[in-house]
Parts: sequence; C-alpha cells; structure tokens
Amino acid sequence: MEFVERAMQKNKDIVGVLFIMTIDPNTISAATTPFALIDDYSAIKTEKEILFSMHTVFRVDDIKQSVSNSRLWEVQLSLTGDNDPQLAALTKTIQKDLRGSTGWHRLGHLMIEVGHYNQAEELYNELLKNASSDSDRAHIYHQLGFLKNDKGQYQEAVSFYEKSLEIKRKTLPEDHSSLAPTYTNIGLAYNNMGDYSKALEFYEKALQIKGKALPPNHPDLATSYNNIGLVYNNMGDYSKALEFYEKSHKIYEKALPPNHPHLATSYNNIASVYDDMGDYSKALEFYEKALKIREKALPPTHPDLASSYSNIGLVYNNMGDYSEALEFHEKSHKIKEKALPPNHPDLATSYNNTGGAYKNMGDYSKALEFYEKAHKIKEKALPPNHPSLATSYNNIVLAVLDLVVFDIIVDSIQHEGD
Repeated sequence: MEFVERAMQKNKDIVGVLFIMTIDPNTISAATTPFALIDDYSAIKTEKEILFSMHTVFRVDDIKQSVSNSRLWEVQLSLTGDNDPQLAALTKTIQKDLRGSTGWHRLGHLMIEVGHYNQAEELYNELLKNASSDSDRAHIYHQLGFLKNDKGQYQEAVSFYEKSLEIKRKTLPEDHSSLAPTYTNIGLAYNNMGDYSKALEFYEKALQIKGKALPPNHPDLATSYNNIGLVYNNMGDYSKALEFYEKSHKIYEKALPPNHPHLATSYNNIASVYDDMGDYSKALEFYEKALKIREKALPPTHPDLASSYSNIGLVYNNMGDYSEALEFHEKSHKIKEKALPPNHPDLATSYNNTGGAYKNMGDYSKALEFYEKAHKIKEKALPPNHPSLATSYNNIVLAVLDLVVFDIIVDSIQHEGD
C-alpha cells in the first residue's frame, strides 16, 4: 500500500488499482497448485512474494472505490480451481468456438476474437513458416484473411482468402462444405470494398453449398440469406433485401434464444431497409429492438453496440431531430475509438455521421471538421475508386459552400445593422 500511495502522490493524473486475492485451499487441486511461496528466493525477503503460474484463473467478485482514497480502486479476486463448474463451462465453450488443429492455431484465433490483430498476425506468420501440411497452410491463410478484413484491409483479406481456396480446391470438389466459409468471407470483403456484384457472386456460391449440406432451418443458412440481403440493400434493391432478411429472421427466431446477438443483427438489418425506404418510424422500431438485445447480451464497449447507437442516430437525423441524432452518434463514436484501430473505415463513418448532424444543426465549421477527419481515414483505408470516397468529397464541398454562404449572410446582416 505504501508503494501505491507514493506512486499516486508523485503523479496526480494516475489511478491506482489494488488487487485483493482470496485463495481457498479447498478449491485447489493438489496436483495443479497454481502458485508458490518464494520468500527464500526473493531479493526482498520482507515482501513475502508469491509466484503465480500463467494458467492461474481468478473470478472477479467485486470492484469498488476505496473509502480512504477516491483515486484508488479495489478489485476483489477469488482463485478458481479445476472443479469450478462455471469455469469448466466457459472453457468448454471457448474451446468449441476456437478453430485450429493445434493450441498455437487456437491461440491465434483467440487473439483475433479479442481484437489483438497485430499479435495474431505475427503468430500466424510464424506458423506459416513452419507449416508442415497443405491443410495447415490453407487454415493459416484463411485466418490471415479474417484478421485483415477486421483491420479494414479488404484487398489483402481477399488475397489471403484466395490463397486458402487455391490450396483447398486441389483436393476438394467445388461444392464441398468446407469451402463455404471462405466464399462467405470473400463476399464480405468485396462488400466492404463496395464491389457488390462480386460480393453477391461469392455469397451465392456459399448459399448453394449450404443449401445442399444443411437442413432448411440451420442458422448458417440464415447467415447466408442475411449476407445476400445486405448486398441487395447496398445495391438499392430494397424489396429483394427485405425478402432475404425476412428469410434469415424466420430461421433465427426458431433456432436461437430471444436475446441472442444474431437476432439483434437480424432486427438491425430489417430496420436498415425500412430506413433506406424512408419509413423511419418502422426503422426506429426495429433498431430499438436490436439495441435492447445488444445492451443485455454484449459488453458496453462492443462494436455492435456502437453500430446500434449510430443507426438510431441516423434515423433521428432523417426525422429532423438533430440533437437526438448527435447524442447517439457521440455514444457510438466513444465506443469505436476504444474498440477499433485509428484508421478503421468504421471510424470514418462515425466522423461522417457526426459531421452530418452538425451540418443539419447549422454548425458548418464543426461539420467541416468532422467531414475532413472522415476523409483522411477513407483515403488511407479504401481503394481510390470506392463510392464512399466520392461521398466524402461531396460532403466536404457542401460543408464549405454552406460555411461560405453562412458567412456572407452574417456579413450582410452586420452591414445592414451599420
């Protein structure tokens, strides 16, 4: 405690976190004791140091502010053991969700899932150097494509996915079920690049394979319907988009629990079609259904929550309620700043939406500031012919014109007053 207090006195901008660990010997297996007392080996004998192994797992029981110091937080931890049923269930679920033939491959997948893209890329590149089989190489290329897509590097993602496909096609028929995920991910990357015809081509390949291999109410079929609906929505074919989104939603309603995140995505996508069709009350209804699920099912900094806030902000903007729109766009942006790398295209979208709200409120200098932030990211992250870049240029030009016209009007009023 003395060390913590001294450090906090030296720097008034830092916050202290004190971890208080409770260890119940009855919960620990003698064969796997995860700590050791190292008093005899410590450089400072009085500290009574304890060495914990890398696989030690604690349960967070409580987090509270210290009574004696508002800048000090206390985290109560209790050691879990092999016989903890909740830990066993969580471990089993994680093991089922993570792909890979070895522990190293599964570790790479876990790094992607928690957003540690650079570390995952380093690991997969090392694994690629030492890969001993075509199946391992195909898996690694697929995972590299996956993380490149999550980083917003869509062309590189397609390149890695195609390398994976090239290897798999040597030994598998064109309609083999293991090809469907790669086709789906290539479609996603093309959709993110704005090449919707290419995206539709690969999504339909994936759907053909799944249609033969899966029962009619399988959630993976719902995912394919959803992806195709998204492309049709981006292409402006709203009736087709709604048709595929509703096919997807019917499956999800039967197959999933009521608070599952996939159901939220489904509500969100149906809302987006109504939004694009100009039916804003319907859009708001479905966006709010999605938000309710996400607030219950996801952590407060999850990107999907940011997406919900952003979408509701856009609807309020379209309905002319610009102060509400700005409030939701700012909620969205706070999450994206924490969750995404600084040049991710979704951050550009966030800046753009905030700029639009300021523009509609008549604050043109603020609008221009956010439009320019959005444009800088898009120039780095998107190909030069991406439609979103044209929109970005247009927004900046219109904001400049609005600002000039506003200054002229203000100047004219001032002269009239003189």
